[in-house]
Amino acid sequence: MDFGQITEKSMAMDDQVWTKHANAWSGWTRVPTLPALALSIWARAWIGWWCLLPIIALLIWVWLNPRAFPAPDRISNWMSKAVIGERIWLNRKKVPIPKHHARWAIILSALAALGIPPLIWGLWQFDAWATLAGLVLTVGSKLWFLDRMVWLFADMKDAYPQYSRQLQDAA
Repeated sequence: MDFGQITEKSMAMDDQVWTKHANAWSGWTRVPTLPALALSIWARAWIGWWCLLPIIALLIWVWLNPRAFPAPDRISNWMSKAVIGERIWLNRKKVPIPKHHARWAIILSALAALGIPPLIWGLWQFDAWATLAGLVLTVGSKLWFLDRMVWLFADMKDAYPQYSRQLQDAA
């Protein structure tokens, strides 16, 4: 089991939750979560232990977000395709994906992970540049990863009936 599958399992992402998460509002409202979390952690300098309130609220939001929006009426937008592509990526052991997609997904996930140490260091030391560099690398790599998931979705949607059915269920 890889990190993505562990995350999927810990978030209790079943078919119904994934269908709701394909709503573009769900995807786009998750994008600012890491910067908001970083700001909340940084806020310990200003509000002390009260910073735990927004941190807890954000952690609850991370779990609630994929459930908070209805299933999308249409999936023709970039974010919906990215979310469905991410699900295809997570299912790659059951339904193989093209090697070039796997290679880029791994590279971009590694780049996102490389942003975590400077982010943590920057938050620990109140180093704005390290924090910003970590955020840009992590969030930027994640958005690039999502763009690759749109490509994966485009390549897989017609090739495998289960993905075509998922699209019909989501639409």
